[in-house]
Amino acid sequence: MNVQKLNIPMKSIAVVVAIAIVGVSSVYTVNEGHIGIVKRFSEAKEQVNPGLHFKVPFIDSVEEIEVRTRKNEEKMASSTKEQMPVTISVSVNWTVDKAAALELFRQYGGLSQFESRILDPRFRSATKDVIPQYDAEKLIQDRASAIQAIEANLIEEMKDFPVTVDNIQIENIKLPAKYLTSIETKQTEKNLADAEKHKLARQNLEAQRDVNTAKAKADGIKLVAIAEAESIRIKGLAEAEAITAKAKALGDNPLIVKLTEAQNWDGKLPATVLGNGNMPILDMRSPKK
Repeated sequence: MNVQKLNIPMKSIAVVVAIAIVGVSSVYTVNEGHIGIVKRFSEAKEQVNPGLHFKVPFIDSVEEIEVRTRKNEEKMASSTKEQMPVTISVSVNWTVDKAAALELFRQYGGLSQFESRILDPRFRSATKDVIPQYDAEKLIQDRASAIQAIEANLIEEMKDFPVTVDNIQIENIKLPAKYLTSIETKQTEKNLADAEKHKLARQNLEAQRDVNTAKAKADGIKLVAIAEAESIRIKGLAEAEAITAKAKALGDNPLIVKLTEAQNWDGKLPATVLGNGNMPILDMRSPKK
């Protein structure tokens, strides 16, 4: 399109373009999770929250500082309590206090300089102060205790700075190969010893079970014998009482004897009779025909 045909003065076009450039330069945004530091002639003037903002064009500039949780990791050489060399990797999560972002920028010029000049050296120092307090085996088996000690040291070191430190982790512990081999051998021997203890305990349990079974069986036989003996004793007492009662009844009433004889008589007379004195035995049977 030919501008001359539209009869638009070039001066007006230049003014519009200038206004557009100024308007665009006056508007800026700050991303979520960051704080905007407004600088005027390179001097930090104020901090602004995330969102849309306006500034003086060509004079003000904006630099962002992240206020979300950041993670720093350090790998360093140290030694254990028994003077064994160890290479350890540790990490720390930390967060800039939002309200103090402007002050942090004024003092340190940004997060990267704060990390290199303040945080990282203190983090290494806090870690190296703790590691030599642990022998190698405890350091491997009880990382939590070492982590708590490192965290306590670092929090104390950083208490005067506008940041929050938390969630320290020991990512990796690298010990000499010879030591790892000795640890493996020791653990193998311990496992074998535990297995033998378990086997012995099981044998003792089985032996005790056999003893208990035999004792229970013997107790059962004894109880049966006692029961049988008691039964015989009670039966004998009952029979003796019955004989005694019968004898007493016969003594108290002689007619019962005759009654018993009558009940048992088969209807035949005696075949022989005993005589008195020198009387011979008489045969009472009838003569044969």
